[in-house]
Amino acid sequence: MAGEDEALVDHGLPDDALLAEQQAYYRARAPEYDQGYAEREDLRNLLAVTDELPITGDVLELACGTGQWTAALAARAHSVTALDAAAETLDIACARVTSPNVLFTQADVFTWHPSRRYDTVFFAFWLSHVPPSRLPAFWNTVREALAPQGKAIFIDEGPSEAWREEFLAPQSASTVVRQLDDGSRHRIVKVFHDPETLTGDLAGLGWSADVRLVGGSFIVGVAEAVGERG
Repeated sequence: MAGEDEALVDHGLPDDALLAEQQAYYRARAPEYDQGYAEREDLRNLLAVTDELPITGDVLELACGTGQWTAALAARAHSVTALDAAAETLDIACARVTSPNVLFTQADVFTWHPSRRYDTVFFAFWLSHVPPSRLPAFWNTVREALAPQGKAIFIDEGPSEAWREEFLAPQSASTVVRQLDDGSRHRIVKVFHDPETLTGDLAGLGWSADVRLVGGSFIVGVAEAVGERG
């Protein structure tokens, strides 16, 4: 195990390399992904928060994973286009959600560009996996995907959940190490956004956002691009 740990030492891993490792981790984790929902009642209860959010019209779901949130979106939306980079998680999502108004598509959010606009862009437990240096580009992609008056809606872990993670090093506050059931260890991006700070950061990127804590452990945000009201 020592040799493997040495291989995970951070030497300023470039974003591209770290994101490639993160994608490989989620591909390998696909069979284990739903364990968190099975083991944590607070996560299962969180699914009901979609009933209170302004999800409407044609919805784009980014990083849909195994489709835990897709069915709830489909119940509220006219249509759902659900993207994920991992074929392994998409296979599970397709088996879980068979609603006729859902289209699953394999795409890397960091390189994908929308060919149309949507009324709602939704992403759950994804924003925390975007490197800080990629936030402006990511939110530009969200802006491109939204129709006038459209809203970006997101859900993620709040700062109080940071204790669950093994951070790679004190100087690598956005990189953590995850271990799979087979014992393999992987570096991924994990940024725990504080609601107030995130609201300010989004304002600096041209978004009006309401970000709040839910259940003490999670953040829920609704954002609208300034000047995009049509």
